[in-house]
Formats: sequence, C-alpha cells, structure tokens
Amino acid sequence: MDFAEMMKQAQLVQKKLHEAQEKLQATVVDGSAGGGLVRLELKGTHDMLSLSIDPGLLADGDAEVLADLVRAAHADARRKLEDINSKVMQEVGGEIGVNGGLPNMPRFI
Repeated sequence: MDFAEMMKQAQLVQKKLHEAQEKLQATVVDGSAGGGLVRLELKGTHDMLSLSIDPGLLADGDAEVLADLVRAAHADARRKLEDINSKVMQEVGGEIGVNGGLPNMPRFI
C-alpha cells in the first residue's frame, strides 16, 4: 500500500470515528430504579436531561432512600450508554477493519 492510500485510509478512520462520536453524543437513554419510582434521561455526553421522582417517595421523607434510587437510576442509564458506545465502536471497527485499514498497525478498536 502506498503512502497516498494509507492517508486515504487514515482519513476514512478519522471520519468514521467522528461520525460515531456524533452519534453517541446525540444518544439519549432512560435510567430507572425502584420499579420506576425514580427515572431519568441521560444524554450521550453524560448530561442529565430530566429527573422524575414519584411523589410517594417525597411523602415518606426518607432522603437517603431517594438519594440511593437517584444514584441507581443514574448508574442504570450510564450502563446503557456504555453498552451503546461499545456497539457503535464495534460497528465502526467492523467497517474500517481491526487495524483501521492501515497495514502493520496494532488493533485499536
């Protein structure tokens, strides 16, 4: 493979990774805990977009349980984002090859 072809492959890798990053940043997942008593939306950038708390949790006045449920819902959403991230990166890796289409390069995806 000549240098021009290698540069073309490198640009393809860069483009695919950029597209994957944009896709991941636009992703929104739901996280929930306590059978849906606490729900939240987490964006691919890990920004929380919304938080919903069942009013019954507030009536009990148990802030510790509520805090635990919020953390659990956040962890649930974060795991979903990580799963999506892995899948997207595997798709990108499949499209460009295990070494980014460049010869004699170590696998990076």
